[in-house]
Amino acid sequence: MTPEPPITQLLLGIIACFAAIASAIFLVIIPRKPRNTLNRTRTTATPSSVQLTQLASLTTGVVDSLLKSRNLMAGIAGKLEDAGLKLRPADFVVLTGVGAVLAACVGLILSGPFIGIMFAVSVPVLVKVGLGLLTARRRKQFADQLDDTLQLLAGGLRAGHSLLRAIDAVSVDSESPTTEEFTRIINETRLGRDLGEALDDAALRMQSEDFSWVAQAIAIHREVGGNLATVLDQVGQTIRERNQIRRQVESLSAEGKLSAYILMGLPFAMAGILMVVSPGYMNPLFQNTIGYFIMGVSAVLLLVGGLWMKKVVSFKF
Repeated sequence: MTPEPPITQLLLGIIACFAAIASAIFLVIIPRKPRNTLNRTRTTATPSSVQLTQLASLTTGVVDSLLKSRNLMAGIAGKLEDAGLKLRPADFVVLTGVGAVLAACVGLILSGPFIGIMFAVSVPVLVKVGLGLLTARRRKQFADQLDDTLQLLAGGLRAGHSLLRAIDAVSVDSESPTTEEFTRIINETRLGRDLGEALDDAALRMQSEDFSWVAQAIAIHREVGGNLATVLDQVGQTIRERNQIRRQVESLSAEGKLSAYILMGLPFAMAGILMVVSPGYMNPLFQNTIGYFIMGVSAVLLLVGGLWMKKVVSFKF
């Protein structure tokens, strides 16, 4: 049996991997500025920097062509937009791939090829989970800002502005993500799209039932007329009462959600601590068939328990 590598060597290997990837990203994303010829220095970038930049551009171009050929560009761009990330789909895919390679190197240094593969596969999963969390947070911010948004709309209408002018004022005076969504609505209407369709799409992107009510109220007002400011005030009062009840439900279920997060993360935390404190302690799990069977059964039970706890602590209101 080969002796286990010292923890110092493992740490040095991890630091070396991070330094290599960070240097490559720094050279690709932040190229050096050309220098003045009066200082007797070269005006062009170094060959290594140029090659890295060309390699990055080539990789991004290949990924971009691949996404377009498989009709994946619109889906990834929509998810990035919902999460509030201003990245091109090709750049996002390349960064995810770089993260997977780095995670594979760390896992290979820590425990071997199997852990390296697991770390590499976990990166896209974590990225998807992160996008979901960012999207949920952005939608929650939009829902929390909706009360103030309706007050601004009603105030603009009472001041004598048209509906489009009031929406434009909201896009300027509000905070993100409300300002981004209302700016998109204004831009779509300027390009000839119907206002009702633009509002319905915004409600669908934000998955906001409350804003869907606002869109329906505006659509009804455009057909039958009436005092839209008063209608928006009534809708806003209803939304405020719903938000108050929703916050009460969230506060009552917060303890159960925290317990679920701790129980789901505890096995991974214990495994990571054991791998660092005693690197050879968990080797039998990866050297015997029984060990793989135990890990598979544990993963299934962990998944079932996670789904069960999510069902218990999740409330639809």
